[in-house]
Amino acid sequence: MFVIANFLNAIATLIDFVLTAYMWVIIGRAIISWVNADPYNPIVRFLHDVTEPLLSRIRRVIPIMGGGLDFSPMILIVAIMFLRSFLVPTLHGLALSIG
Repeated sequence: MFVIANFLNAIATLIDFVLTAYMWVIIGRAIISWVNADPYNPIVRFLHDVTEPLLSRIRRVIPIMGGGLDFSPMILIVAIMFLRSFLVPTLHGLALSIG
């Protein structure tokens, strides 16, 4: 059973890393949106292409407020923080109970 426990620990660690990296990508996208960045820059294109699918889904539910305030990055970061504080410890605890 220790193999399954180690596998769950590894999955939890990987999920935590991916969620943290994606959160930083969202922060980078938000910072880039504050300046007049070149839309043809490969880094800007990458940040847009990686984050836009989830941000557009959030914008469908919560539209951009007056004055151009877009709360979708903040909502997505809060969702990622929730997953990091709920899903990752749950997987670690499950692995601990199995092993």
